[in-house]
Amino acid sequence: MTVVVTGATGRFGRLVVEELLRRGVPAGNVVATGRAVERLSDLAERGVVVRRADYGDPESLLAAFAGAERLLFVSGNETGKRIEQHRAVVAAAARAGVGLVAYTSIVHADTSDLVLAAEHARTERMLAESGLAHVLLRNGWYVENYDIPAAVAHGLFGAAGEGRISAAPRADYAVAAAAVLVGDGHAGRVYELGGESFTLAELAAEVSRQSGRDVTYTDLPEHEYAASLVGAGLPEALAAVLADADRGAAKGGLHVETDDLVRLLGRPVTPLADVVRAALS
Repeated sequence: MTVVVTGATGRFGRLVVEELLRRGVPAGNVVATGRAVERLSDLAERGVVVRRADYGDPESLLAAFAGAERLLFVSGNETGKRIEQHRAVVAAAARAGVGLVAYTSIVHADTSDLVLAAEHARTERMLAESGLAHVLLRNGWYVENYDIPAAVAHGLFGAAGEGRISAAPRADYAVAAAAVLVGDGHAGRVYELGGESFTLAELAAEVSRQSGRDVTYTDLPEHEYAASLVGAGLPEALAAVLADADRGAAKGGLHVETDDLVRLLGRPVTPLADVVRAALS
């Protein structure tokens, strides 16, 4: 079985490739793709097939997906360009005759009012209309989205109020994706994936407990939080998206009640305390 992983030059895609190898998928049956293939040279040295795949270059996608039985379609990271790029990925997968596409979406994509969710929802519809067998991996928030060392130094800021956020480390979502790629019976499934639930005040308290420093959470209005992110050096568009995510989180938009992630992992989700400990070390 040939498994193609898009975005393997990114942290999530790389983790999925490593997990496939750990599960015993022969290196020659794993295809790691990305735009900057030179960043995959170490995988090539281990026998992994490396191919260029640029979401903005449809012909590169068709070549990258050739012979794929399973495809991990990692969503693009260029907000505003995703629809055109994702349409090219779906079209190439269909032309290549991919047997199963696993797409990394966002929690509650079909009902969420988050700005981030709109492009995911449209991509999910593209897959449904394509006729491709597919599975939706609706990933929740990464714990790594929060800069724990910076929180120790400056405190934690956001606009999520008392909203509960079901977050897990990136590696847990990668293990879940690999489980779907090597398993059977996943076509047509929708997995709402989330980890341990916490408020940002609870996250600050855990960081405070482990660091021995007085770390507090300051809740800001959405526009003030966006402005603070811009002041910290983030582009305005990205700051607006992140602030909007907190707005949605305040209403429960990043909370997941299912145990889908636990079932795919075959073990408990990594505890928040363990993730904080690792970040502080």
